[in-house]
This record gives sequence, structure tokens and C-alpha cells, in this order.
Amino acid sequence: MCSSPAPFGGEQWGLGHEGEHSRVPRGALPRLSRTAAPREPRSTCRRGGRGQRARGCAGNQPSSRDWGVEERASGHAQWGGGGGDGRGRRGDCCLFAAGPTRRHRRRRSAWRSRQVQLPQHHVGAPLRVAAARRRGPGSGGCQTPGRGQGSSGGGGAMVVITSARGGGGDRAPSRRRGCGLARAGAAALLAGASCLCYCRSLQGEFVHDDVWAIVNNPDVRPGAPLRWGIFTNDFWGKGMAENTSHKSYRPLCVLTFKLNIFLTGMNPFYFHAVNIILHCLVTLVLMYTCDKTVFKNRGLAFVTALLFAVHPIHTEAVAGIVGRADVLACLLFLLAFLSYNRSLDQGCVGENFPSTVSPFFLLLSLFLGTCAMLVKETGITVFGVCLVYDLFSLSHKQDKSSNGALCPRSPQQPRSDQSSSLPGHPHRENGKHQRFPHKGAWGGCHSPLPPEPKSSGFPVSPPAVWSMMRYLTASSNRNFLLTMRPFFKRAILVLSYVLVILYFRLWIMGGSMPLFSEQDNPASFSPYILTRFLTYSYLLAFNVWLLLAPVTLCYDWQVGSIPLVETIWDMRNLATILLAVVMALLSLHCLAAFKRLEHKEVLVGLLFLVFPFIPASNLFFRVGFVVAERVLYMPSMGYCILFVHGLSKLCTWLNRCGATSLIASTVLLLLLFSWKTVKQNEIWLSRESLFRSGVQTLPHNAKVHYNYANFLKDQGRNKEAIYHYRTALKLYPRHASALNNLGTLTRDTAEAKMYYQRALQLHPQHNRALFNLGNLLKSQEKKEEAITLLKDSIKYGPEFADAYSSLASLLAEQERFKEAEETYQAGIKNCPDSSDLHNNYGVFLVDTGFPKKAVAHYQQAIKLSPSHHVAMVNLGRLYRSLGENSMAEEWYKRALQVAHKAEILSPLGALYYNTGRYEEALQIYQEAAALQPSQRDLRLALAQVLAVMGQTKEAEKMTNHIVSEETGCLECYRLLSAIYSKQENHDKSYKAAVQLNPDQAQAWMNMGGIQHIKGNYVSARAYYERALQLVPDSKLLKENLAKLDRLEKRLQEVREKDQT
Repeated sequence: MCSSPAPFGGEQWGLGHEGEHSRVPRGALPRLSRTAAPREPRSTCRRGGRGQRARGCAGNQPSSRDWGVEERASGHAQWGGGGGDGRGRRGDCCLFAAGPTRRHRRRRSAWRSRQVQLPQHHVGAPLRVAAARRRGPGSGGCQTPGRGQGSSGGGGAMVVITSARGGGGDRAPSRRRGCGLARAGAAALLAGASCLCYCRSLQGEFVHDDVWAIVNNPDVRPGAPLRWGIFTNDFWGKGMAENTSHKSYRPLCVLTFKLNIFLTGMNPFYFHAVNIILHCLVTLVLMYTCDKTVFKNRGLAFVTALLFAVHPIHTEAVAGIVGRADVLACLLFLLAFLSYNRSLDQGCVGENFPSTVSPFFLLLSLFLGTCAMLVKETGITVFGVCLVYDLFSLSHKQDKSSNGALCPRSPQQPRSDQSSSLPGHPHRENGKHQRFPHKGAWGGCHSPLPPEPKSSGFPVSPPAVWSMMRYLTASSNRNFLLTMRPFFKRAILVLSYVLVILYFRLWIMGGSMPLFSEQDNPASFSPYILTRFLTYSYLLAFNVWLLLAPVTLCYDWQVGSIPLVETIWDMRNLATILLAVVMALLSLHCLAAFKRLEHKEVLVGLLFLVFPFIPASNLFFRVGFVVAERVLYMPSMGYCILFVHGLSKLCTWLNRCGATSLIASTVLLLLLFSWKTVKQNEIWLSRESLFRSGVQTLPHNAKVHYNYANFLKDQGRNKEAIYHYRTALKLYPRHASALNNLGTLTRDTAEAKMYYQRALQLHPQHNRALFNLGNLLKSQEKKEEAITLLKDSIKYGPEFADAYSSLASLLAEQERFKEAEETYQAGIKNCPDSSDLHNNYGVFLVDTGFPKKAVAHYQQAIKLSPSHHVAMVNLGRLYRSLGENSMAEEWYKRALQVAHKAEILSPLGALYYNTGRYEEALQIYQEAAALQPSQRDLRLALAQVLAVMGQTKEAEKMTNHIVSEETGCLECYRLLSAIYSKQENHDKSYKAAVQLNPDQAQAWMNMGGIQHIKGNYVSARAYYERALQLVPDSKLLKENLAKLDRLEKRLQEVREKDQT
């Protein structure tokens, strides 16, 4: 005999023979404490007969601290873990199972068919209910000693309130610890997978858009102060109201870049590290979101997050530093979604919409959504996701939850006297359990619509629209506005807030939209509506294909990457139709289950997939790209949810062998995705690898050839650059920038001029083509035309600092100093962060006699760009000219710390030479000559130092070597003359001087003087006469000739005397 628990208050609370609820007087029921109900020792319980097995739990179990109702059946073991050992322990569900088997589904169906609900005022915590058929004494069932049967008849069922710990209560703490360890293990695996996939990117440099958003961004780069301009400029540092701005308003993302520089400088390692950390956080929060609001299954949530972590489509967003905008916006998107859900009453509310139980979390959701929008524009879509999720999902709580907990009856629901349909045993038909819906007061959490039959396909009957109409016109929802009042309040609040921030967004943009060129988005410039519609529709299917099969990935999909769809007979339209059918079926699935939605996987997957992609879909405004992989970062969450949900459903339909094959295929897919992600990270390591991969992946894309040519041009590989520029022009002949850059590499000025003019024909406001053509005309002495073109370049590019410098220098050459100074000042006003402009203005001030003013501009150039070694050298030369040698030496040495170059060593060596520090000068010049052995001036300066230090032979040898390479080196002959003079070889000295400059009268006169002293009067007269021809008015020459005449006369007299 197995003893049943003693009843509370001398009176059992159970079900009568006819299935009616027994009335219990108010106050008769005891207060539920946290101690289990007393029960007899388990050893007295007899096992049932042969074939009677313990039924295993097919669903998630309630918390071990919950109170529940436990089944005791004659001849059966207590509800246990599927092993039938009779110990009464609850079965633990597999956390990572893809879905229940058929046997488990039958058991779950039988279990749920016997669930009942306690009255509202007795529900203090989620309860677990089980009912068992009470057998008669002769059936071998359990008898209740001393209390009788409790309810008459063998068909009755007894329900006893006990602790949910049941017989296994002693194992609950370890189970909770196990769950915590499982969560921690899953989080560690996800973080590890994310880091392993992207750790290679830590070695990457600033590439592609990173250069413009960080390195060249005046709001971000080092030395730039933190100012309010961050909140008025776009992502690239331009004013939001300017015509050239892209209107990408992301101040919070820019602040993260600024914080990165403040903490770690311009080291790209730490920029990449922050991106990887953010990606790990997004992955973990996605797993938590799926576990709590989507699957209610840790295993499926883990697989979803793992698929998201390793998906190759995220490489651009994570490995590219500017992709931080997408990653951080996604993190804030998820947090805002979770906060919105947290603000609502998560309890069962029956036919009514949930009320707002936490205004704090609702306001927090608005704040986080706003932050997401200020990180990237797509963050604002979280508000639409929350409202639609609220309308379709939170408005309904099914009457039986997936973990076995019962929902309390809604307070607004009238109490019914109708008995609960709780049979004495599960009804069977053809040996299968049949499910009975709960009715009356015990089924308080039900939908007003008939229960939808379980089906593996999409519900097609009743149609979605009729389903919604039936709900809106149901008898229990006559007062529909009253029912939806909580939702209306939230919707009005959220929509009003969205309108306010949209108005702010338009205001900060200056009321204008960004201007894009045809090469950015060719379809948007098509004059045909059909072409635009078909192409935009196909691009949606193409983006979905990138999520499904990320085989071909590229950093840029512009200019011919995807040809336009211009006719309905294009075969690519089939992909568009297929996508439309799939999306329609998924939408109908959600609409048909309006207010009866038991599973939210499809709903959340659709919301996460569709809403974040709307801003990039060309639906409301033109975007500046054809396809951008980074914008799929947020929508990929919806894809991962739908993909894993589909796998789960498919796994439940397959037998064991098929399910095993499916799991193995999924693991293989995850490994392939991981491998692809690692390979894509290697592409993003450097500009060269990135641009070269674009040419290899999309050779028909003109933009990737143009970018690769720019890189080759910067590296000095001009022949390869010219080839790729011309390839880009073959693919897209209207590429004005390619024509302009090709002109800069052409040595033939006529051909270069032709390229510039063609570029201006295609784009008359191309400021760089105007600048280059102006400089070309300047070199051809067509200065007035050059001035006009340079002024136009400034007009169409007011932030182009090089145009100001070139125009000002041209005006200074014409001695129009006032206009030149005005040009410099206008340039500094429009380009206050241009270090080159400050440096050039300093040079202008030195040349015009204002050296003290120049000091301030040199220092400002160094402040804006701490690595500006040219400004440091100029400042050192200025201090040298002012006689402040110590300051000059300091600035030269600071420049050497930035860049150890020969052009910096040379002025420092000159300083040491002129101040008599010959040993230091010799060392500096030797270092400079080693860096640039072909530089003539450095070797000549080194020979000069050697000559001064007395090493005349080495100096003579080095100078003669220079003369043998360049016979027209005047400085070399002057140095040789000095060397010979020091060697007292005056003849060679002045011969070298004469070779240095045949028209140098002084050298001829000195050579005549040497011959004069030696007594070679004939040669001396010849040299004097040559010098006199050059300077006929030289008194010294005339005196020397007169002396020579007297000496010759005396010599003649002496000879005559000797002869006599």
C-alpha cells in the first residue's frame, strides 16, 4: 500500500467523480509554505504491474522553488525522469535538443491535456498540475489510510498541493548550479568562437573608409580637441548642412573613436580589439534574447547565437573599424528590445493587452533606441520592432506555457461555473492520446478564437484577414478600444517620440538629402520606373542570398557589380518572386495566428530581418550604395532565428538517422562559415590585400580597379596604376576621378591636359580636376587662367586646403602679397585643421619679413599634426636665422624622432658645421649619406667637412668622384679650389676655379698673380688680359698689369746689361 499525503485542514482539494471542481470554503485552503507536503516513506509504495512505466516529462520543468500539484497514481511510479525507477524525481529536459521526438510529443500531449488551473486568489507562484485516475481498492492501486477515498468513484482524480521539488528536492540546488554552469559554458563558447574567428584582424591597419573616418577626420584625429562639432558634423567630419555631406549622423560612434585615441593613441590594434569585444557582446545578448523571448530553449538560442557569431557576412562590420557603427547599434538595438519587454506585464492577461508595469524600463528602451540611432541610423527601427512585437505577441499568453507552468485567470475574466474538462484518463483514439482544451474558470488564459490545430505547415484556414476580423468582432471583445488601451498608450508614446527624433534628424541635416552620383547607385538614376522597381526588388533577393550562401563577398558592390534588371523577362526576377512568396507565407503565418500566437520564432525572425533593412532598401530615400555587407549585420539576426527554427522543425519531422544527419550538416556548415570568416579577415588586414581581393572577386567592378590603382599610385607603382585606371575607364567611361588621377600619372603634359578636360566635361565641379589643370597651366606660365581655375576649385571644394596653398603661392610669385595673405587666411578659416596650410602660411610670412608671426603658425601645424616633421624643420631653420641655435637644434632633433630622414639630418649637420662642431657634423652627414648615397649635396657637404677637418685627400677624392658623375657641378670646382689652396697647390686651385666659372674674373686674375709671383710673366699677362676683358674697369688688374710692365722692363734692362 502506498500512502497518500494527508489533506490540509482535514479536507482534500481535488476533483469529483464527474470532473466538477469541489468547492473549498474561503480560508479553508492553507497558506503555501516553502516546505514540501508531508508524505509517507517511499519504501512503502508498491510498483505497478507489468508494462506500467513512469511517464517522462517532455517539456521544460518549473523552477525547483515553485509550488505545484503532483500526481500519484495507483500502480504507477511518480512522475519521473523517464527511467521509471519509482523514486519520484522529475525528468530533466535536454537544454540543447532540437525538438521533442514523436514519443515525447505524445507524452507532452497527454500531460498538457490534464493540466488544470487554481483560482486566482490561491496562486502565489507558478504551479505544476498533474491528475491521476484513482483506482479502487481491488485494482491494486494506492489506498489512503485513515481518510478513505476522498472522492467517490474510481474515475475520480485527486490533486494534492505539494512542493514542486517533489521527491527530488534534495537535488534542486545542484540542478540550479548546473544551469548556471551551462549558461557560463555557452557564453564562453560563443565568446571563444567570436574571438577565434576575428583575432586575425587585430593585426590589421586602417583601411578603406577607416582612413577618412578616423585618420583624416578632423573631429577624431590626434590633437583635435573635443568640441561640439562632433554633434553638428557627419561621420566623416563635414558639416551636416553642407551639400557635400553624406548626412550620416553618428556622433556616439565618433565619440568611441575619440575615446579610443585618448586611451591608446592611433594604434589600430586597440580599435580592432574594441570591435571584437562589441561583437562578442552582441552575440551573448542575442543568445539571451532568443532564450527569453523567442525559443524559450537554451539549446536553440545557443545555436542561433553561434551561427550569428561565425557568419562571414559580418566580416566587414567587425574587421573594418568603421563597421563599429553597425555592431554597436546592434547591441543597443537588442538592449532596447529587451528593456521594452521588461517594461510590460509578462503574466498571462487573457484577452487583454499587457499593461506597463515598469515605466522606467519603457523610458530606458526609448533612451537606448535613441542611442542606437545616434550610433547608426538603422537603430531607430527598434521602435517599430517593439510595437509590432507588442501587438502580435505580447498581447497573447497561451493557456499553457512551454515549461509546464499554468497561467492565472485574468482578473477581468468572469468566473464560470462550467466544469473543467478533466477526464479520468487520457482519451485515446487508435491508441493515441487526444488533447482536450480547457474551458470555463479553469481555462482563464485562452483566446476567444477556437484553438488552432497543431500543424507543421503554415495555417491557411481561416485566412489571415478573416482571423483578425473574427478576433476584432468576437463577443468577448466588443469593447475593443478598452481592451487595447494599454497598447494604445504605449504606441502613442513611442510614435510621438519617434516623430520628435525624426524631426531633429531632418533639422540637423539642414532639410536636405545627401547627393550621390550615378556610380554610387546606378538604379536610382534610371529614368524608367520599371527598371528601378525590378532592380530594387532583385537587390532584396540578392541580400538574402548573401545571408544564405556568403560565398562571393566584396568590400564594394558599386559601378557595374550587379547589372540593372531592365525587363520582366530577366531570369533574375525568379529569385525576386521566390523571395516574395516565402515572405508572404511567413507573414500570413503571423497574421493568421493573430492573438493566438503560441510560437514567436517566425514573428521575431521576420521583425529582426525586415525592419533593420528598411533604411537600406531604397524604399523611402536613395542610398549611396548598391549592396553593402555591413548593413546586413542587424538583419542577419532575423535570418539566424528563422534558420535555426527551420532546422528545429525539420529535426522533429525526421527519424533518428535523419536528425543525426541534419545535426552533422549543421555542424559542418558552422565550420565552413568559420573558415570563410577567418579567410575574409586576412583580406581586411591591409589596403593592398583588400583592394587586390576586390579586383580578383569582382573584375567587372570599375570601383575596385579605381581603388587598387589609387593604392598602386601611392606606392609609386605608376605603370600598374595606369593599367588599372584604364581598366576602370573601360568598364565605366564616365568615371571622372579615374580620368583625373590618370592625368596626374601621365608625363606628357598635353595628354594630361586632355584627361583633366575630359574629367571636367563629365563633372564640371570636380574640384581636384580644376586644381590639377590649374597647376598645369601655372607651370606653362598661363598664370591668369591658372588663377581662375584654382579659384573655381576653392569654390566647389571650400575645404580643399591644397587649392588655397597653390593659389596663394601663385599670387605671391606675382608679388600680389595682399591677395596671397587673404587667400591663406580664408583657407585657415575654412580649413582650420589643415596643418599643411599653417606650415605654408608660415613660409610665406618668413619670406615677407614676418618671422615672429610665422612661429605661431609653425607651432599650430605641429599641434594639429604632431608628426609634421616639415613644420619642425622649418621652425628649426627659423630659430637658426634668429640666432637661437639651441632652439633650432631642439626642433631638428624632435623632427628626427618623428622621421629619421636625410632631409632632416642635413640642416642639423649644417648647424653643427657653422657653429664649429665638426665632429658632430661629420657624424650627421655620414648618416645622411648612408640613407641617400645618391644625393649629391649630402656627399659634397661631407667632403667639405672633411676638408675643413684637414682630411684633404679624402675630400679631394670624394669631390673628384662627384665631378666625374656630374661635370657641371660648380660647387664641386669651388670646393676643389679650396682644397688645392689648402694644399698650397695654387695653380690647381685656380684652374679648378676657372673650370668652375670661365667668366669669373677673380679666378683669372688670381691665376695671373700666381704666374706673376713665379716669374712667368707671359702667362701672367695672358691671365690678366683675360680678366681685364671681363672687368675692363678693374683698377687692381690695371695696377697688376702696370707692375708686370715694370718688371718686364727691368728684366729687359738687366738682360741688355748682361749682353754688353
